[in-house]
Amino acid sequence: MPYTQHRRCDTDGKQRDKQNTIAQWAFDTRPILGRFHLWLEDVDVEWIRGEPAAEFTREMSFLSGQMERMVAMMGAVTALGTRLFGRHGEGADEPKAALNRVKKDADAISAYAMSECLWYLTRHLPENHAIMVGLGEGLMPKAGETPEMGSNPQLGFGRVYARPEVALKLDRWVVRLLNDDGYGWDEFYTDIKRSGITVWGAAIDTLENTSRFAMGRPSGPMTVFHLFDQPLRISRPYEGYMGNLFLPTEVVERAGEHSVLINFRTPRALVMEAIQQTYPSIAPGNVHVWCLQGESRVARVGKLWKQWRDCGAHVVEPGWTLPTGGQAFTESGTYAPTYLIGPWEDDNGEKHLFFCDGYAASAEALQAASLAPMLGLDASLAVFTSRFELPYEQEQQVMGLDPHDPEFPTRLSSLMGRTPGDEEVQLYRSMIIDGAEAGLPLEKATISADDFFPEKRWDVLAVSGYMSPDPYSGASGVEQVNEDTWRVTVRMATLRGDKRITFSLRLMENPQQSQLVFNPLLIRFFSGEDYPNRPVKISDSGRIRNELQTLCLDALEFIGSERIRVHFDRIPPEVISPENQRVLLDVLTWYKAHHPLWFSWLEFERPGGSE
Repeated sequence: MPYTQHRRCDTDGKQRDKQNTIAQWAFDTRPILGRFHLWLEDVDVEWIRGEPAAEFTREMSFLSGQMERMVAMMGAVTALGTRLFGRHGEGADEPKAALNRVKKDADAISAYAMSECLWYLTRHLPENHAIMVGLGEGLMPKAGETPEMGSNPQLGFGRVYARPEVALKLDRWVVRLLNDDGYGWDEFYTDIKRSGITVWGAAIDTLENTSRFAMGRPSGPMTVFHLFDQPLRISRPYEGYMGNLFLPTEVVERAGEHSVLINFRTPRALVMEAIQQTYPSIAPGNVHVWCLQGESRVARVGKLWKQWRDCGAHVVEPGWTLPTGGQAFTESGTYAPTYLIGPWEDDNGEKHLFFCDGYAASAEALQAASLAPMLGLDASLAVFTSRFELPYEQEQQVMGLDPHDPEFPTRLSSLMGRTPGDEEVQLYRSMIIDGAEAGLPLEKATISADDFFPEKRWDVLAVSGYMSPDPYSGASGVEQVNEDTWRVTVRMATLRGDKRITFSLRLMENPQQSQLVFNPLLIRFFSGEDYPNRPVKISDSGRIRNELQTLCLDALEFIGSERIRVHFDRIPPEVISPENQRVLLDVLTWYKAHHPLWFSWLEFERPGGSE
């Protein structure tokens, strides 16, 4: 057979394999593609770690192959929808109030897109399985933000995604866990085990680096979803901060050989010694420490920066060129740098080490810590308060105080180095109580990811969808291919492997209609959609219930296991404007009056306290 014919056969075979791959991905992910009116044009898979396997020949996690592909597509669709319809860059050069509005709108799009994906993909879970959100970003303001910038749209504790019968049963236990002081985590977990229901836990940040997204920064925004093979040992909605030190495991093990314990409380001079013992040729200036920075963080971690600089280490500054060639940023984004941790040699053969220190919000900290086993890292955490007044040395001890101890004010004063007022004492006491009631292991000086799982042995599937390029991994963001087609990159990592998946997705509707497809129903009503004359589906009930929990969770009261009461006087105007609150009241009143059976779960308290 002539060579050209061999080559043509080979080309035909590759083309056929490509077509088969696209077809299988499209078939497996059709619930999500159909929901968002998307067409899968192409898919490419690149293995980063692990033994490459032909597509569809084996799973890389505890999920089935179809579920893995739907979770990957969820990351892509969330990234695409947020990038296209989340007002990307519209907050640039705007005053704080306008910037905050853009951020909340972006969070709403990302949370809604992921929530819808979860709803559709969990229709394909085994009949006795459920996904329950344990930790979610968005409950509170971050450093440097004013209080009204908290309570962002988000997917937080207690959100259950499963087949209806399973979700209803699990929801009853979740409501009891929230409202019954005599029903704690142990009772909750016992009921789950006895029922035969398998609950997978999730930690979610639907839009990491929201400020960078709203201001149109060239890199950073992403969606992060971690799915675990068991529920997180969390019993209340919680978001706080955690100190974290992430190092290559070999550094911690080498220190142990010299009887030195390395964790978040270890003096950084001893950590530097362990690094140099592990990598004898490394120069102190080639030890690169990534840490959150900014004026608002000086009080909390300024001394930490100084410790590293006193050791001769390089504290990574904004704009520093990373080994990937990207530019570092340090005002936010503690999750993505975890993938870059480790040693490397430069063009001159000099050894370098990049690692992370400092602190992060609780969901980001757990997500990053759960990457550690698959990346060969040691992750040490310490629970912090939500205040930014104490240096990290004191912060790491405050949450370990007994809030019920009569000597609590004295012990707190000793840590703070001054005498706090009664109101401040009560504030710190309440933060400790909130952490304890949420199930955080505050009795431990330092904690690890293992402390968040009831079985201690756990598995994880980590998915990142990139809205903009990621400088730490070199992944691309959402890129336009032509007028209606976009390329989206997703990273999917487990203990068994790590691969980058690039989808080409075509919008099957015009831009205006596609925007409606990706927007929450309530946001569409706020924008003027004619809800009284719009065809109503029974699914409107579930969508509105879901969107209320996403947009204004703090304003909801859960009554028993069936009903929700909306308290309008608890909705901050920065979250939903007064004008939109009036629209929301009209919408709920109309649905309740015209479809009382479908909306029997809904109650609401008008401003002023009237029903």
